[in-house]
Amino acid sequence: MQIDPIHTKKQSSLIQDYLMEKKKIMQFFDYAPSNSAKERAEEVLKREYQRNRLADTLESMNRKWDAPEATRKNIERLKSADSLTVIGGQQAGLLTGPLYTVNKIISIIHYAKKQENDLGIPVIPVFWIAGEDHDWEEVNHIFLPKDQGMKKFKHPQHAEGKYSVSQMKIDKKASEEWLAHLFEQLRETSHTKPLFEKMLSCLEEAETYTDFFARIIYQLFPKEGLVLVDSADRTLREQESSHFLQLIEHQPEISSGVSQSIDQLKEQKYTLTLEAEREDAHLFYHLNGERILLTRNEHGEWIGKQQEVKLSTEELASIAKSKPHLLSNNVVTRPLMQEMLFPTLAFIGGPGEIAYWAALKPAFHRLEMTMPPVILRLSLTFLEPAARKALRKFDITASQAIDGETEEIKRQWLAAKSNPDVEQLSEEIKQTINHAHKPLRDAAKDVRSDLADMAEKNLLYLYKDIDFLRKRIIKALEEKYEMELAEFDRIHTAFHPLGGLQERVWNPLTLLNTYGEDLFERVLEETLTPEANHYLVYL
Repeated sequence: MQIDPIHTKKQSSLIQDYLMEKKKIMQFFDYAPSNSAKERAEEVLKREYQRNRLADTLESMNRKWDAPEATRKNIERLKSADSLTVIGGQQAGLLTGPLYTVNKIISIIHYAKKQENDLGIPVIPVFWIAGEDHDWEEVNHIFLPKDQGMKKFKHPQHAEGKYSVSQMKIDKKASEEWLAHLFEQLRETSHTKPLFEKMLSCLEEAETYTDFFARIIYQLFPKEGLVLVDSADRTLREQESSHFLQLIEHQPEISSGVSQSIDQLKEQKYTLTLEAEREDAHLFYHLNGERILLTRNEHGEWIGKQQEVKLSTEELASIAKSKPHLLSNNVVTRPLMQEMLFPTLAFIGGPGEIAYWAALKPAFHRLEMTMPPVILRLSLTFLEPAARKALRKFDITASQAIDGETEEIKRQWLAAKSNPDVEQLSEEIKQTINHAHKPLRDAAKDVRSDLADMAEKNLLYLYKDIDFLRKRIIKALEEKYEMELAEFDRIHTAFHPLGGLQERVWNPLTLLNTYGEDLFERVLEETLTPEANHYLVYL
């Protein structure tokens, strides 16, 4: 398998500065992303963790997903006092969701392997399934390539209320029909039938969409020792009880510190997706199955934004002690909870995650922890032979395609097929008509004001006639070069579908159907480094 690093232009200034380890951004982190593993390992191994209890929870959780033997061995290794973890996470998507979820898992496994080899101690890859997230609309569909474009396939099940994905029971009948319909869209290959049978088996054995997600991930990564964690698991919540108490106790300082960091980052002209105010509690309270984001009022009470709940600090602390399953974290406190639970060597995140982690250093410090090294996940584009052939035919570079330049190249190519350029010619004719028509407009204006308006409309009618002919000529050209334009569309769909990277739109299903379910394990056999900002995987 050939995998080449390539450079892409479209990165935020924050990520560019972070990868270059510039001082203005590194002040917001405790470790540089490069060459910090040994120092971090020494610091983490001085701490105490409830390793045995965590391992027992993970064993029970993963047993219900029929986790592979390699995973169960790694859970056992977590009990060792010298073991570390590399962690990252994502919301549970249908059939894994977009490719970036798989790319993140590849990144976690790859980095853990490298650090275990370098440090000579157990380093375990951990993927945190954000099962408490309740946005079903965000994950209830997938995109597959169809006719040189992308087609959306939405799951028919409806969510009633704001229940988390981990709580949603699967509508088996609707899901089986949806899955069968997806496979009807695929080209029949030697992999199609066994792949469908495995996906169907995962569905039949699952109770929730988090279960479905976990089982599929283990089908794709059976040998790597990946450990999955459902953050909404009730037993895990019980272990988090004392940590929730710390978050409650130190909420004012955590919220104040994060808010101040956001202001400082904005002063440095960095663009952030994270917004946080000093009164934000950064915790959710679960009421009748729905998650309510808490804030603090002027009296120090913990309230819902719509006044759904009002709790004193003592009442919330009592809930953390006796009913921790009624609490969950948001994007600010989730990293803190991960750090308190796991001996974390590094966190693997995407560009957006790194941007909001930049604001979290004061929160870690308030809980007397350092922020782990934050490593940018690998970004991968899978290039199929047909798209590769089209690149060569039109002399388009992969970097141009990934940066979304194919559409403009296509427009220029088609324009060159008319001599002279019909777009340019139509504009020149409009200018000529405007000049020739002006005396007529002036004469009409001198006679009467309503005639002046009529003359202006007359000019517009002439323009419309020219535009009509221009469009008909372009349409005729498009019909004449239909096959070539379809190849341009194939390139665009492969590299920059729906205006974004392949990994943000494509579901892995088409690739697995064509190249086999071991595709991603084969990627892991190659040497990849996070220093490159993108990789092209030739299939």
